[in-house]
Amino acid sequence: MEFSVKHGQARKQKTACLIVGVYAGRTLSERAADLDKAARGALTRLVQRGDVSGKVGEALLVPEVSGIDAERVLLLGVGKREGIAAEEYQKLIGKAAEALKGASLRSGMSTLLDVTVKGRDLRWVVDQHVSIFAAQTYKFTEFKSKSDSHGLARLALLVDEKSVTDVRAALAVARGKVTGTQLLKDLANRPANHCTPSYLAEQAEALAERHDSLTCNVLEEADMEALGMGSLLSVARGSRQPAKLITLEYKGRDDDAKPIVLVGKGVTFDSGGISLKPGPAMDEMKFDMTGAASVLGVMAALAEIGPAINVVGVVPATENLPDGNASKPSDVVTSMSGQTIEILNTDAEGRLILCDALTYSARFEPDVVIDIATLTGACVVALGDQATGLLSNNDELAEALLASGQRTGDRAWRLPLWDEYQKQLDSPVADMANVGGRNAGTITAACFLARFTKDYRWAHLDIAGTAWGSGKNKYATGRPLPMLLDYILARADRA
Repeated sequence: MEFSVKHGQARKQKTACLIVGVYAGRTLSERAADLDKAARGALTRLVQRGDVSGKVGEALLVPEVSGIDAERVLLLGVGKREGIAAEEYQKLIGKAAEALKGASLRSGMSTLLDVTVKGRDLRWVVDQHVSIFAAQTYKFTEFKSKSDSHGLARLALLVDEKSVTDVRAALAVARGKVTGTQLLKDLANRPANHCTPSYLAEQAEALAERHDSLTCNVLEEADMEALGMGSLLSVARGSRQPAKLITLEYKGRDDDAKPIVLVGKGVTFDSGGISLKPGPAMDEMKFDMTGAASVLGVMAALAEIGPAINVVGVVPATENLPDGNASKPSDVVTSMSGQTIEILNTDAEGRLILCDALTYSARFEPDVVIDIATLTGACVVALGDQATGLLSNNDELAEALLASGQRTGDRAWRLPLWDEYQKQLDSPVADMANVGGRNAGTITAACFLARFTKDYRWAHLDIAGTAWGSGKNKYATGRPLPMLLDYILARADRA
C-alpha cells in the first residue's frame, strides 16, 4: 500500500474518499467545516438530524457532496475535542479502513491527524494510520491460483503546511515498520514445504544484498558441529532439510557501540519429533518459525529506517520431524556451552536450538540479548492471545520492553524467573533436563534458557499465544515486531 502527505484546503483535494471528523456533541471538525461551507451546510444537516453524533468509530459514507473535489466523504465520529485515549484512536482508524475497504475504494485521504490523542505524539498518530491501514489491506495470495488484485491501494494524509516535514519524517519510519511487518507475515504464512531453513537463509542473504547496512553470514551443519552445537543439531537429526544458523548484522553506527542482539526461534515445521503432536491443528506448526520471521522483519525495518544503533539478528533454523535418526526421549546431548541436557520430550525443541544460539550470541559482546520464540503452550493457557510472555534477568530491560508494548498496543506481561523454579529441571544423568514438568511450563522453559545467558542482560519473549490466529484467521499477526522496533528506536533516540 502507498502512503503520501498532502497539504491544502480540504475542499480542493481530489480523492475517492476524504475522511473527516465529527466531534462529540455533533460538532464538525475544522476540515469537515471547510467542506460543509463549500457544500452550503449539507454536512451540518446530516449531523443535526442524528446520522453521526460524534461517538468514537461511528461512520457515515456520503457518496456525493456538492462544491468539493473529493468523490465521497466519510464522516467519522472522533469523540471529545479535548482528546481521546489511544485505544479509541486505534478504533476509529480501524473503522475508517474498514469503511473504505468495504466500499471497494482504491484510494482515500485522511484528515484525522488533527485529532488529539492523550499521551501520544505525532509520530505515533502517523504510525497508527500506516500500520492499521496496511494490516487491513494485507493479503497472502502467493499460493492462490486466482487472486483479487483490487482493493485499497493508496492513502494520503492531509496536514497543515507547517507540519509536512515532521509528518514525512514520521511516515518514513512507519513505512519501514510496514516493510518489516509484511516480510514477517509473508515468511510466517508461507507453507512449510516452501519456507524451509534454507529459504530463511536465502531471504536473509537477499536482504543483505539489497541494503549496504546489513551483513549476512550463514553457518552450515558442519560449522555448527565444529562449534560444538550438539543441542541445536540434535533437533535437526530427524529432518532431511539441513539446519542453518543465520546471522544478520545491522550497522547503524561507525563506532564500537555494543549491539542489541535478537535471537529468533526458526523451527520451520514442528511435528514434535518422536514426542509426536496430536493431528488436529498440527498444520499451524508452520508458524513455529515466527520468532525467526520477527527477527528478519525487524532487520528489514531497520535497514529502511536507518537509526543510529547496532543490532544483530541470530536465527537458528531447522525442522523438527520424526525419523530413524531423530532424537529420542532419554537422549543426552552436549550444548555449545559444554552443559549437558537430558531430552525428556523432543517436542520441547525450541529451547534446544535457542540455547546454542544464545551461547553463540555472546561473541558479539552484546549490550542486551532478546530472544523471541513460539516456545510453550503453557503461555497460551496463562495469557491467551492478548499478551506476550516476558521473562528477564534484568529489571531495566524488562521494564523498557513492557513500556514499548504499552506504547504500541503490542503488550507483554512479565512472569517471575525465580531460582526456586530451577529445581524442576534437575536430571539424574545430565546437568539439566529439557522440560520441568507440567507446572509453570513457561517459566521453567525460560529458566532453562537462563542457564545460557548469565554473561549478559537478557529477556525472553514467549509469543506462542500472540504470533498467529486460528481457523479462518490462520494468519500471522505481525507481533511482536511493533514492540521490538519501538524498543530499538527508543534506544537509538537516547544514544
